[in-house]
Amino acid sequence: MLRRIFIAVGLFLFLGSFASAKVTQLNYTATFGIFGTVGTIQNTLTQNHKTYKIETTVIVEGLAKVLMRSPTEHYVSKGHMENGLMVSDSYQMISTKSDKKVSKEYHINHKGKYVTKRYRKWRNGKLITDRTEKLKFYAKNDLLTLYFNLGNAVKKKGKKYIFKAVGLEKQDGKVQITAPSDADAAPYIKELGTGAMLYAKALIHQKNFRKKKGDILLAVAKDGFISKSVIKDILFYGDAHLNRIK
Repeated sequence: MLRRIFIAVGLFLFLGSFASAKVTQLNYTATFGIFGTVGTIQNTLTQNHKTYKIETTVIVEGLAKVLMRSPTEHYVSKGHMENGLMVSDSYQMISTKSDKKVSKEYHINHKGKYVTKRYRKWRNGKLITDRTEKLKFYAKNDLLTLYFNLGNAVKKKGKKYIFKAVGLEKQDGKVQITAPSDADAAPYIKELGTGAMLYAKALIHQKNFRKKKGDILLAVAKDGFISKSVIKDILFYGDAHLNRIK
């Protein structure tokens, strides 16, 4: 259960060789209820006007590391730029825990408008599952670009948006983002503090929420990147918090 929660936190967010590339390092700490600090999330974004690459590593710490059997999570998103937004061409997640390793690798065919997913699982170093399928939906975003694009993709406050992202097959890729108007932002400011360029709420389906649908509150800083987020009502433990430290 804790592993799913920490991955969910880690999914809010985000070296490669690129000509004239700009490299941005974004690090976050994650805290969760009675467990206190449960880890850090390290994100490296490398981009120029044509291409981008995001690498994210989730490092679990303290009691969570013991309870979750020392897991590691690594995510990589690669793609191109369109109208100032990152468009994913490939997305991979590699998860390891104890004697088990899982890889999910997605390739997005924009010309044909379809996505293929390869799922592999190893136990004690032996490959036990290897299957490839075509997803039922097409999306230009993956879970990393969804949040890295947020500051540029949400054009107006006081509106609801529907985005699609690879990595959310259980909800057909759909994510509802609500951007409150300044007049309706008080509940967000109470949770996330003042000074954000944009406040938003993402509605997702996760079985580790008390409700069938879980609210993720987001604060986007003036540089366009998420500065803080709160995952509301996780089981019996309350809220999970993510704070940018770099």
